[in-house]
Amino acid sequence: MNGKSAPRTPGGTPPRTRLERGRGALGPALELVRTGRAPTRAVLTSELGVTRATAGVVAAELATLGLIRVDARPTAEGSQGRPSHRLSVDPEGPVVLAAQVHADGFRAALVGLGGQIVATTPGCETVGADPAEVIGAVVDAGAGLLAETGRRCVGAGLAVPSAVAEPDGTALNPLHLAWPPGAPVREIFRRCVAGAGVPGPAFAANDVNLAALAEHRHGAGRGARDLLCVATGHRGVGGALVLDGRLHSGSSGLALEVGHLTAAPDGRPCHCGGRGCLDVETDPLAFLAAAGHRPGPEGSLLQQARDLIAARPDDPAVREAVTVLVDRLGSGLAGLVNILNPDRVILGGLHRTLLEAAPERLRAVVADRSLWGRSGSVPILSCTLDHNSLVGAAELAWQPVLDDPLAALAAL
Repeated sequence: MNGKSAPRTPGGTPPRTRLERGRGALGPALELVRTGRAPTRAVLTSELGVTRATAGVVAAELATLGLIRVDARPTAEGSQGRPSHRLSVDPEGPVVLAAQVHADGFRAALVGLGGQIVATTPGCETVGADPAEVIGAVVDAGAGLLAETGRRCVGAGLAVPSAVAEPDGTALNPLHLAWPPGAPVREIFRRCVAGAGVPGPAFAANDVNLAALAEHRHGAGRGARDLLCVATGHRGVGGALVLDGRLHSGSSGLALEVGHLTAAPDGRPCHCGGRGCLDVETDPLAFLAAAGHRPGPEGSLLQQARDLIAARPDDPAVREAVTVLVDRLGSGLAGLVNILNPDRVILGGLHRTLLEAAPERLRAVVADRSLWGRSGSVPILSCTLDHNSLVGAAELAWQPVLDDPLAALAAL
């Protein structure tokens, strides 16, 4: 101790004391700035229910951590015409490493606070049978991005095309990968992240769950209370539910396996042992088969299906395939609407393309076959984010920082 007292604000309270009192407000304050609900310090003060001085110290601490920017010059947009400093996410602030593995390849990205993709690697189109090799490769690619950009990393997240069981973090059914059932993907990811020298905690979860989380925070699901997301990946169909702002994953992480709802009772055999499931009746391979189009060796099945719809919209076989898959998808969505009563449905992957190709038909099928369809139709929208599973993987990694910025960053 040098005998000097802590500096005091005009109100007489040391800034550090105010920060200690307001530490619990750091996470809520960061959330308010991240979502744009507190564009100025005056609004932040009002939303947090603290004094102006405490809000100022909280904002200053978040800026010191590199998470937000506080404009040096106040604007005339504060309360009662009083100037107030503008707040925004710092675009040069920390990032997280996000990784995605799917049936046709993998990709890594750096994602900033607020869901902004800072950099991505080219997509790799080869996925081997050893999950450790694949996950190691995508982590190495992400570590290369960190080295190139020089950005500070605060964590890592991985999206995989499988239900991920909790609390073990095992991929129970990577059906469209050659991986063994029960692969410990979370532990493998954590080892690879640590081995590559990437700082921060590491997380892994199902890709459609993460897509729903990203869309709810940054895309087509913003503002929804009970959001249902259904999407095709490059193969198969997945679903996710966000209830009252939180991802619903069930008691052990396995909720919303919607791909195994029956869409065509006499349809194709499914990997689950049933027949005619959404997973095999409404995915890209099913569309190509319905259109009489043999899958090509180049490019993902999802892109091939999208390209076929875009290039030949007036082809009778393509139109018929769209109609068949829209009817199957609509029937499955109606059952989900009956059970879950969401206030919004969003569709991704090929399902987004089908909605855009035949919006009225799909909405009519859902309305006709759901109990409440005629009295209160559910909005059905397209997902809007590029690489939403990657953004969702990043959201997993950002969550500790959102919960307690000071503790999370001090631990690095």
